[in-house]
Amino acid sequence: MSTAEAGRGARTTDLVDTGAGPARITWHRAAGDAAPRLVLALGHGAGGGIEARDLTALAAALPAHGITVALVEQPWRVAGKKVAPAPKTLDTGWRGLWPALAADGAPVVAGGRSAGARVACRTASELGAHGVLALAFPLHPPGRPEKSRADELLSTGVPTLVVQGGRDPFGRPAEFLPGEYGITEVPGGDHGFAVPKRADPGQEAVLGLLTGAVTAWLAELA
Repeated sequence: MSTAEAGRGARTTDLVDTGAGPARITWHRAAGDAAPRLVLALGHGAGGGIEARDLTALAAALPAHGITVALVEQPWRVAGKKVAPAPKTLDTGWRGLWPALAADGAPVVAGGRSAGARVACRTASELGAHGVLALAFPLHPPGRPEKSRADELLSTGVPTLVVQGGRDPFGRPAEFLPGEYGITEVPGGDHGFAVPKRADPGQEAVLGLLTGAVTAWLAELA
């Protein structure tokens, strides 16, 4: 069933043709009868899909706050490939999805985790994103801090929030230089926001911190 056939609070899936091939959007619609305050579009990383714990947690939490969450699967994932293409191809796929993301008329916040966050940052200004949510932004390859990607964060041109695990090998919160973006730390979280089994706060609690921080930030944008 397409999103056009669904009511508020429904979960639906659309295939969208892009210049990089067919992509898929899984919609978690804002609850209630009113139009959504925002659409939050979230892309996945290079090593996984939309089943990532942070993406699923946000898709479960935000519709109750009047926000529609669109989980985006890039064409390479839809095609069943195991290796992500070059950043240019990822950006092409994201651009091709944008009209579908904006079709309801609500402001669209671009976002994603890891490689998906980079795509959102690189394209935000040209696509007219209302903001950028960068989850587990890969500031640099592990052990290679000299290979910084900070310029992508600094070039979004829109309000930007980074949510970063406290022990992320792709960049810990303290490694991010001050800029025109906010940063929220997930205590003890790795690149996938997993925490050690005996950590305090535990896994459920840190995901609650993550969704709470994102909800509060989005409320300021709406």
